[in-house]
Amino acid sequence: MAQKQRKLWLDWLVAMLVRFAVCVLQAVPTSLANGAAELLAKLAYRVDKRHRRVAAENLGFAFPEKSAGEIDDLVRRCFRHCGLLLIEIVLLPRKLQIENWRTYADLIRADRILDGLVSDRPLLIVTAHFGNWELAGFTLGRLGFKTFAIARVLDNPYLETFLKRFRQATGQTIIAKKDDFERLSAVMMSGGKVATLGDQDAGPRGVFVEFLGRPASSHKAVALLAMQFDAKMIVIGVPRTAENFQRGLGRYEIICEESIDPRDYLTRPDAVKAITQRYHDALARLIRRHPEQYFWLHRRWKSQPIARKKAD
Repeated sequence: MAQKQRKLWLDWLVAMLVRFAVCVLQAVPTSLANGAAELLAKLAYRVDKRHRRVAAENLGFAFPEKSAGEIDDLVRRCFRHCGLLLIEIVLLPRKLQIENWRTYADLIRADRILDGLVSDRPLLIVTAHFGNWELAGFTLGRLGFKTFAIARVLDNPYLETFLKRFRQATGQTIIAKKDDFERLSAVMMSGGKVATLGDQDAGPRGVFVEFLGRPASSHKAVALLAMQFDAKMIVIGVPRTAENFQRGLGRYEIICEESIDPRDYLTRPDAVKAITQRYHDALARLIRRHPEQYFWLHRRWKSQPIARKKAD
């Protein structure tokens, strides 16, 4: 099937509107921007019934012991977190600087993070749609560490150019998720430090692991990259621990929840699945401590294992 031709004038208009919104949010008082985000989050909760149902279903599997009222409260808080997160990401370039980063972030188990960053071995930084995942890469860039991030290229070319420049402002380089394997390989072979989101559905051909209460299809590429390039892996979460509407950014912890060395799995026939399960277990621990800060609205568990028929 031929791909539908995009309307470039519409893509340009959308990109200009996004750029205008970013300029406004960076110019108005931060308390006003955050207040507007809370109102929009409440509106989205009422209007967006589809994502509200998806979030409630996902939370129900992850926390079967919680009542319907408790699940609904978490869904509301998830919408609120998403609204505030959007504002904070927009404000990052304006607020977080080399001289004040400690005002906004604490490094937890910093030795694991720094050891990986200064090592000659390549490093895979695995995170999730949890907390403020953009803040970790932004902070490391402010501190002078050169990192790379694997990201999907947006369909809108004008918006892709703007957001790519926005994300690369502190030295973090974006590598396209698809069609850029040669560049990724070159980065890994040179000992580069690469961040990736490890909680995305991989379809029916992914490796299935247990994640927050049920099987989840996961990409094999993360574990395969670690094994192929002898890359150390650290699992990072960035939960918000305090809010400050006047300051604009909340206070966060950049936590190294787990450190995984693929050398420990070289003799195991199930190495890919074992590594994938281990980093999902670490992500799950982070999420369970701050469940309202996970992006329950996306269909992480869309793909499920095909049930095998019992033999006659």
